[in-house]
Amino acid sequence: MDLLDFDGEPMYFDEPVSPEVERLLEEAAEGYGDDTAEDRLLLAYFLQPEHLTVLVSLYRYFYYRHRYREALITADRAIALTAARLDLPTDWHDLREADLGQSVLISMSLTRFLLLALKGSGYLLFRLGDAAGALKRFEKIAEVDTSDRLGIGELHAMARSAVTRSELECAGGNVRYFKG
Repeated sequence: MDLLDFDGEPMYFDEPVSPEVERLLEEAAEGYGDDTAEDRLLLAYFLQPEHLTVLVSLYRYFYYRHRYREALITADRAIALTAARLDLPTDWHDLREADLGQSVLISMSLTRFLLLALKGSGYLLFRLGDAAGALKRFEKIAEVDTSDRLGIGELHAMARSAVTRSELECAGGNVRYFKG
């Protein structure tokens, strides 16, 4: 399965939102630096909580505000919703490569979105200081994306290295970490 092959398929942002939500998203974009932007995004979320455009807008708002905990919650919501739409287990821990083989028949672009959201959530965990949590997510992506089409290799290696360093530090002074 080639995760970069999704030509001609509609993307999540091609799905229409209600006129009211569209207005709220536009107002949030116009007032990005103001406190009203978050209010508009949250109201849009309350009106259409399962729309990926709304979730991505909210995610980006939190991410660029360095509110990684809220961005992580939003990413996890997007992952669960996308998995449900693809008839996949909503808990990403349960994803298998064979599951994705079936999900691409429903939508390659949503399958790719799901994996990129999982990658982004792992990055957020890494930024939050949870290298072990990030590593679990990166390992899952590496397990299902065996050709590394989503470019997880370096993040995976960084998280693995951080976890190893942490384990060695917890082992006490009897173990030394050698950089290669």
